[in-house]
Amino acid sequence: MQGLYVHIPFCRSKCIYCDFYSVPRSDDMEKVARGLVDEFTARRDEIEGPFDTIYLGGGTPSAMPPELLSYICRHLPFNEVAEATIEVNPDDVTADSVKLWRSLGFNRVSMGVQTLDTNILRRIGRRHTPQKALDAIRLLHDGGIVNISADLIYGLPGQSIGRWQNDLDTLMTSPITHLSAYSLTYHEGTMLYRQMLAGKITPADDDTTTRYFEILRASAATHEFEHYEISNLARPGFRSRHNSAYWNPSSRWLGIGPSAHSFDGNTRRIDLPSIPLWLKSLPQPFEIDDETGLDRINDNIVTALRTADGLDLASIPEPWRSSVLAEARRFITAGHMHLRDNRLIIDQSHWIISDSYIRDLIQI
Repeated sequence: MQGLYVHIPFCRSKCIYCDFYSVPRSDDMEKVARGLVDEFTARRDEIEGPFDTIYLGGGTPSAMPPELLSYICRHLPFNEVAEATIEVNPDDVTADSVKLWRSLGFNRVSMGVQTLDTNILRRIGRRHTPQKALDAIRLLHDGGIVNISADLIYGLPGQSIGRWQNDLDTLMTSPITHLSAYSLTYHEGTMLYRQMLAGKITPADDDTTTRYFEILRASAATHEFEHYEISNLARPGFRSRHNSAYWNPSSRWLGIGPSAHSFDGNTRRIDLPSIPLWLKSLPQPFEIDDETGLDRINDNIVTALRTADGLDLASIPEPWRSSVLAEARRFITAGHMHLRDNRLIIDQSHWIISDSYIRDLIQI
């Protein structure tokens, strides 16, 4: 699997929990659009062969003016890919925008819903209403985009167990094909983090977080969604191909745009997370992450064990394979992990505490 990720670093407004690199829309938008095309043209051969997926993320790609978005997309290899995703906000979804996205080559949309509670949406800095999000899903579906992913967050300030259950039931009975559900994280440097330090917000405790996750698992079973990664669920046949590549050690991807990451099988490159520095450094505006072979082994362990498919032990060379298996034996004996067809899999009932298992399997 070979993916192309394009980072659009502009948002109409910043959500209080977001730590992705983004800035308000500005006069730099045209410069960035042209820079993205220049960078892709210069670097596309870092990945051999055709791309399987394209993913425009951010930021908010749907916040780009149509003419600039069209300019970028005209230079991307949509003819090569099976899956092309654009991230959007509900308030950017109209009949005309859906028509545009389809004409550019997108066959999948990922939309940030986060919650269907009006008060919580306002508190976390979201601009849309619950009804706007539901209307956007219908507009996408009726406009011919049948592969629709929605994001939800649990553990939000003011969120109740009942509200979480209602959000899941409402979205899982809508035309979406994929759901990404994340536990709220208090990233240092965000407004959310500052509010927590000031005592204005109290994070959900471990028992409550576990309850949210249990409801997520139960809802997936009820509505026939496959829970294929800790934070990702899909109707049969609608796993995210692009995101799945990040969890497979044989995959390669090219990331362009400020803060984007790339991996060619040997070297990780990270684009500078600053529009001025990124523009100044084109067409190679990245730094090299000096990753060792052991680093790559541990990356594989960390990502694969978050998935329902688990860790393929054949992908871990000796002597680390034997070491990983030896460390895992006590978890297997306790029923918290399973060994199936030479794959090490964390039982889904223990996914919420998967970090504690993964931490013990990391090789040093």
